[in-house]
Amino acid sequence: MDIGQAVRLRLLELCEEKKLTVNQLALRSGVTQSTLNNIVSGRNRSTTVSTLKKLCDGLEITMVDFFRSPLFSQLEQELR
Repeated sequence: MDIGQAVRLRLLELCEEKKLTVNQLALRSGVTQSTLNNIVSGRNRSTTVSTLKKLCDGLEITMVDFFRSPLFSQLEQELR
């Protein structure tokens, strides 16, 4: 799994946990609906740190909490 897939899955997991739709998260975080839809659909695979921080604020969690998931423990190395 790569980082883009892990971020996408973690966002969907947290939305489900907090009983939020993706659109509700967009409103709460100040991230545009189209940007968030691109992230969760996999079209955007390189989310910026500032966007991720806004999403964490909307979810009312820290970035440490966001990355505290088994999804991030065994990512593939990404060399370009």
